[in-house]
Amino acid sequence: MVKIQIQSSPDTKSREDFFYEQPGSLPGTLSIEEDAPAPVIVLIDYDEVHATRKQITTPEECVPYLDSDSVSWVDVQGLGNEDILQRLGNVFKLHPLLLEDVVNVPQRPKVEDHESQLVVIARMVVPKEHKIGFYSEQVGFVLGKNYLLTVQEEPEHDCFEPVRQRIRQNKGTLRKQQADYLLYTLLDSIIDGFFPVLEDYGEEIEDLEAEVVSNPTRKTLEKIYRVRRDLLTLRRAIWPQRDAINSLIRDGSTQISESVRIYLRDCYDHAVQVLDMVETYRELAAGLMDVYLSAVSNRMNEIMKLLTVISSIFIPLTFIAGVYGMNFNTERSPWNMPELNWYWGYPLCLVTMGAIAALLVTFFWRRGWFENYSTVVDDPEGFDGNKINLLQRRSRR
Repeated sequence: MVKIQIQSSPDTKSREDFFYEQPGSLPGTLSIEEDAPAPVIVLIDYDEVHATRKQITTPEECVPYLDSDSVSWVDVQGLGNEDILQRLGNVFKLHPLLLEDVVNVPQRPKVEDHESQLVVIARMVVPKEHKIGFYSEQVGFVLGKNYLLTVQEEPEHDCFEPVRQRIRQNKGTLRKQQADYLLYTLLDSIIDGFFPVLEDYGEEIEDLEAEVVSNPTRKTLEKIYRVRRDLLTLRRAIWPQRDAINSLIRDGSTQISESVRIYLRDCYDHAVQVLDMVETYRELAAGLMDVYLSAVSNRMNEIMKLLTVISSIFIPLTFIAGVYGMNFNTERSPWNMPELNWYWGYPLCLVTMGAIAALLVTFFWRRGWFENYSTVVDDPEGFDGNKINLLQRRSRR
């Protein structure tokens, strides 16, 4: 298995490109990572009257449920055992290429129609609890007549718990529908899971707007870069996912009923909204980089301005001190700096130097050269309700 890894920062997990095989490898080869968790198989069987949930140890225990009239949801969490995955493929009669798409991660989100089965590959994100960021994993769906098989990378994080509660508590119309409606419900949960993640990044961008204007540092640049990388990862997840949902609506698979196809349109609308938010935040993050460079350049200009003012004040003083620091013989000629013999010559020289410095400071102050041009002001209206930081320029004439 060959993967391309991009290191964004030491404290974040490496981001991976889509999976591709070694040249010349056999079709249907399963590539299991060494640190992949062992699979946990959970079976949820339900109809309008009853619902049962149990954890099974072998894939063969699913056989009696595949031909029943009730809906069977087989949720496989973890990809750490190739033998169990191969047996799972035999139980569900999965084509080797189909099983390869489900197991080998990360795959590009897509939809494939395999005779009596419909395969959907999706990317799920879950926000982290105590810091900015998200967990990302691949979820594979195999839809049959009365069953739905889901394969997740790991069992720790998913956004399917509300769906499990609806089945357990018999809320809504979920238990009155078929397996294709369950597929829509899980896809809708995945798409809706992007919104909390994007809300966190929206708040992060607002904080960066204030920081990049008021006090831009090297750490600010690292934060902007990390946000841009994360938003790029989200875009690469939601863009093909939107196209996959659109193909479910457009292609008219026999596994998806007309009534469920209407619900998928709403799911498609949510995916478009997520993509619009991602693109908007990416543009804001790109703009923050330009503002950061402008703020750093402005700060450098202010530093150079201050140094120039200080140098301009001391240049005439240095000239006077240099002139009077030369050696002259007043006995040789009265024009050889007669001030050296004055009784009040030294205090007069200091007063003259102080007066020149005061005149220059007053002149520069009236010109506004001691002003700090950059101030942060909160706009209560803002753009799209967000906090916008403005640069005010003031000068005294």
